[in-house]
Amino acid sequence: MSETNDPILWRAALPWPGPDAHKHQRGRLGVVSGGMLHTGAARLAARAGLRIGAGLVRILCPPDAGALIAGAVEAVMVASFASPASLATLAGSLDCIVIGPAAGLTRATARNLAALAATDTPLVVDADALTLFKDRPNDLFACLAGMDVITPHEGEFERLFPGLLEQGREAAAVEAARISGAHVVLKGRETVIAAPDGRCRINPNGSPWLATAGSGDVLAGMIGGLIAQGMDPFEAVSAAVWMHADAAGRFGPGLTAEDLPGLIPAVLGGLA
Repeated sequence: MSETNDPILWRAALPWPGPDAHKHQRGRLGVVSGGMLHTGAARLAARAGLRIGAGLVRILCPPDAGALIAGAVEAVMVASFASPASLATLAGSLDCIVIGPAAGLTRATARNLAALAATDTPLVVDADALTLFKDRPNDLFACLAGMDVITPHEGEFERLFPGLLEQGREAAAVEAARISGAHVVLKGRETVIAAPDGRCRINPNGSPWLATAGSGDVLAGMIGGLIAQGMDPFEAVSAAVWMHADAAGRFGPGLTAEDLPGLIPAVLGGLA
């Protein structure tokens, strides 16, 4: 049985810093970037993670993208990796990692995901890291654990869970969480949030202004930023989805994904 996603359910769990907090106590988020022509999505996710409170955010990128990303960010850090093994080593110092936004539909992305899955770091798996497995979803599910989150829109969902949507969005998301063993965010006008243990929430405040390129990358960064701060994944997803939509509703017409991270402080302020 589902419930309506509302701040009353997760507001008390939001990770506010204490008076003696330092950046490492506030959570360390990693975002995996694509190559030098595909870095914007990772930068959007990283900025969102920083704005939602992660104390340290690092973009992890192929060597050819490092200088470009470093020249385009300030508080966000940059580290390059030359192999899946070196990516896994970088993950060891982080509390959550986002992988998928513009990561590339390549074997390298699959190998990177598998390497990250072998660590204990919770993952937010989005975009290319979902589409890549459209013909072999079980290979994706083998990389997932109970602390992980996948964030498909309906097209991505149908490719990974063919036919499930015929049951309706709520039942489909719950079954997908059971099959995958991860938290599922079935994005849409009323985003459905499902946990592997059967819990389900329907988000009521969706905004049509989120129908713009990059908004999903921002959501992935928000989810990752909250999980990095120690928030339970189901509550983190619920909070991020609601705040993402609230931010879009506050801005309204003309919204672009680049606007969203800057709107997060006002949304958080309204929940304090």
